[in-house]
Amino acid sequence: MDSAFGSFRSTFFAAHSLLISCFFFTSFASIHVYHREPFIDVGNSYLLSGGSEGIVASLPAAASPSKPNSIHNGRAYIRFENITFWRTRTAAKRGTGPVHVIIFEAADRDNIGGSAYGGQRAICCTADLAKIEGCKQGEILRRPSATDINWPVILDVRFKGKSKTANLDSKGVTIRKTGMYNLIFVACDPNLKDMFMSGKTIWKNPDGYLPGRMAPLKKFYVFMTLAYVCLSIIWFLQYWRFWNDVLQLQHCITAVIALGLFEMFLWYLEYVNFNNTGMRPVGITTLVVTVGAIRKAISRLLILCVSMGYGVVRPTLGGLTSKVLLLGFTYFLASELLNITEYVGTINDVSGRARLLLVLPDAFLDAFLILWIFTSLSRTLEQLQAKRSSVKLDIYRKFSNALAVTVISSVVWIGYEVYFKATDPFNERWQSAWIITAFWDILAFGLLCVICYLWAPSQSSQRYAYSEEVGEESDDEEAQSLTKGKHEGQGGELSMVKQEKNVGRDAHLDVDNESEEEEDKRE
Repeated sequence: MDSAFGSFRSTFFAAHSLLISCFFFTSFASIHVYHREPFIDVGNSYLLSGGSEGIVASLPAAASPSKPNSIHNGRAYIRFENITFWRTRTAAKRGTGPVHVIIFEAADRDNIGGSAYGGQRAICCTADLAKIEGCKQGEILRRPSATDINWPVILDVRFKGKSKTANLDSKGVTIRKTGMYNLIFVACDPNLKDMFMSGKTIWKNPDGYLPGRMAPLKKFYVFMTLAYVCLSIIWFLQYWRFWNDVLQLQHCITAVIALGLFEMFLWYLEYVNFNNTGMRPVGITTLVVTVGAIRKAISRLLILCVSMGYGVVRPTLGGLTSKVLLLGFTYFLASELLNITEYVGTINDVSGRARLLLVLPDAFLDAFLILWIFTSLSRTLEQLQAKRSSVKLDIYRKFSNALAVTVISSVVWIGYEVYFKATDPFNERWQSAWIITAFWDILAFGLLCVICYLWAPSQSSQRYAYSEEVGEESDDEEAQSLTKGKHEGQGGELSMVKQEKNVGRDAHLDVDNESEEEEDKRE
């Protein structure tokens, strides 16, 4: 049974991906649309997968809701509309058996089908299984669920006379138990091997059309939007207050914050629209994932530029500018393709092989970026230590620690994600699957907060700036940051203090050199 379901799941995902490309303006999600979908030969039957979603049980008060037509009426169901089956002319002349519509919860998957002699898993009742199970040959082998004898649900659709079509009356199946539900269409008659189907099914949760696996993300993006709003307020107040001292690096941070806020807000609107209509317009979802891909690419370039010491130990990137931009554009394309495949018009997980082809380029670029970032960061730390710039060195050490924690957390989480999906092939832990997506947004926001804290605009922002004086010391940097913006009357007094300090430095040069060497050794 597992191999049979694995086959039709893979086939469905491939067919579904092809279906998505056919919709230019609107694609359907919780409203599953089938357009002349063919049946696939699996074992001793012909299968067409109608989808799978996590559905929360109907609320007790939903039996007589005050607003029965509202999407928030507390009812959960799977409804069929305009389902039509077409058989060939030859099959119509010969006569055929019925088409079976099966709805089952993932925990009851073994209640459908059985093993015939030779170990073959069969969904349709065979002559051998009829002797063992007592089923009727040519029908679906079904055993009642341990929790509800009415499940799995099987609806039969029969062709009338020599008609080439058969219709499933519009009806709904109420969901009274929370679980991952699957819908399959099965034909046991060999004469129906070339049959195809059209129509649609509507899957609804008590609070709307948003699949149960995605429902928590709507609230999550509310909190993420509020978090970005708080960060934006704090950052932009500092940004406006010390506008004359803002560095180019801080302009880039501002752009990342703005993109992050825009992305979180768009995700929230996308899920609200999805929940209210059951559809995911391609244009809106593509805009959301594109903004996300741009934000990810710029964020990584920002981290790379900071690690290379841009504006701190070097005024420009020089000959590396074109390479950095090329890498950023390549990462944007890889991330865009992966996100479009995963989110645009889809609710089911992308099949393993298809996702692997898209994840590999993204993972490779991430690994290459991490290697380049830490190599550049190590070189920048060496240069700052050689210049004895203690203020900048302290900032970069804190940044490197935060970056190391982020990378380690990412590797650990990737391992957990692989384990989570490998040990849950039927998505039975769908209620906690949203955490997989949410973690990456939280991690990116946390690192952005660290960067904002370390490079916040202030009256001493110039201490981050590149200086051509190779021999400057931390004391000089702090003195310069304190003198910036002071009145001229105070400037003369501070200049005299600085001159006395220079005289003292010349008088005790040997002592200072020895103490600095000892400090370098301790560092």
